[in-house]
Amino acid sequence: MSDSTAATSPSAAVAGHPEFVELHQQNPEAVRAELIAGLLASAAFTSPKYLYDALGSRLFEAITELPEYYPTRTEAAIFRAYAADMAALQPAAATLVDLGAGNCAKAAGLFEAFAPARYVAVDISVAFLRQALGSLQAQHLGLPMVGVGMDFSSAFALPPQAGGGPRVLFYPGSSIGNFTPEAALLFLQQLRSACEGGGLLIGVDLCKPRALLEPAYDDALGVTAAFNRNLLMHLNALIGSNFKLADWQHVAFFNEADSRIEMHLQALRAVTVSWTGGERHFAKDERIHTENSYKWRQADFAKLLLSAGFAQTRAWTDERGWFAVFWAAA
Repeated sequence: MSDSTAATSPSAAVAGHPEFVELHQQNPEAVRAELIAGLLASAAFTSPKYLYDALGSRLFEAITELPEYYPTRTEAAIFRAYAADMAALQPAAATLVDLGAGNCAKAAGLFEAFAPARYVAVDISVAFLRQALGSLQAQHLGLPMVGVGMDFSSAFALPPQAGGGPRVLFYPGSSIGNFTPEAALLFLQQLRSACEGGGLLIGVDLCKPRALLEPAYDDALGVTAAFNRNLLMHLNALIGSNFKLADWQHVAFFNEADSRIEMHLQALRAVTVSWTGGERHFAKDERIHTENSYKWRQADFAKLLLSAGFAQTRAWTDERGWFAVFWAAA
């Protein structure tokens, strides 16, 4: 991680208020350089983390309510059915660390069953996290809460404010699918080192037919398209580019050979996108690759967790076998 200085809110010690730590891991010029390098690559790409500005985070919340988007409601049903079983495997008085917390609702739904000693919410969208955590703290005044604004997509390390003792790392929503299998292994190894004495509770989207997968990432209402195309507005803000929404369409499909959904932005016509100091010409139908979502076989993901150093695993699935929640003991 680069430039891991932390800024803590002045209200951190006030009872009934969440503490907030913002880890500054990238400066604007580093972000700019990363994005421009991706846009100038022979096959243009961006990291999916840039989909989640404030508007992108709200659009993703809307996606989770769409009829085509099965992961959120399927995972929620698993938690409702098996929360007590999951809680029985947790260490007592553990800190619940919510990775990619978003609106914090998934973790909050487990508070009663898990009875955490502390709640630590981690998310890249700082403004969105502040609002969500402040609202949640008002509902749970007796539970210490810490918000951590950080990007853990390339490296993971919690600040001291996250506290000691056993930790249960909570990574729901199948976000592990954004990582290639090789990168997923490295990331899980980092998580293993951060939860000694505890473990990891993680949601994983399982392999299923194309007819179920593709509509979940290209819904009839066009919300996922708006989520993907909003990236262009975020790029304009970050690098001063001149992307125009009217020039681009959302494309999503299942790459069966690599067992992943791919999301792209495709040029509707030949267009030149410029920014201070550079430009890129895109031919008609040329694409910017914006996200992958890998789908796993249950046995293969269990092996991955063991390869990452976890001692043992257990999984719960829905009755159709569409989604799994794994517990991996450290």
